[in-house]
Amino acid sequence: MNHFRSSFALAAALSLSTAGASAETTHIFWRDLRPASQAVAVDAGLPMIAAKLPDHGETLSLSLQDKTVQLAGYALPVDRDGDLVYQFLLVPWTGACSHMPTPPPNQIVLVTPAHPYKMKEAYEPVAVTGTLQPGMEKSQLFILDGVSVVQSGYTVRKADVASVDTVPDTVTLPVNSPWSFLNKKKN
Repeated sequence: MNHFRSSFALAAALSLSTAGASAETTHIFWRDLRPASQAVAVDAGLPMIAAKLPDHGETLSLSLQDKTVQLAGYALPVDRDGDLVYQFLLVPWTGACSHMPTPPPNQIVLVTPAHPYKMKEAYEPVAVTGTLQPGMEKSQLFILDGVSVVQSGYTVRKADVASVDTVPDTVTLPVNSPWSFLNKKKN
């Protein structure tokens, strides 16, 4: 009977270790969401926008499809109730989509958290972990000027969301930008 228990325990341990190996998380940066053939379009330090790209940023990277990834960015709520957010856009810089030009679709991720995320403010820096799926999605974003339709190139559903202090590989707004105050750290 002890032999049966130890064999069962060994089988359980092996299944747990292989399950962890298959769900390995890859830490990615915003540049990883662009296809390898797409050059980085940055003009005088300004963020890359869809108008600067020949295909308007609709070409997606398929190399990360179905992989568990972690990406840090700024959360812009799409569906919320008070401070609970049920869906948001993850964008590479503060002010994107509502105060500044919209990033190209391959630089926007539509995120549905596994559990409602308690957000303190729009453009809160967060890290999102989950399975990345390429595919165009349209979301209605309610901003001060009215409704805006934003196209995202990727989705992450049932995501784990965590607050972070900084977002690596992000675009810093130019010093003379009227929105540069968004880059300042809060104490």
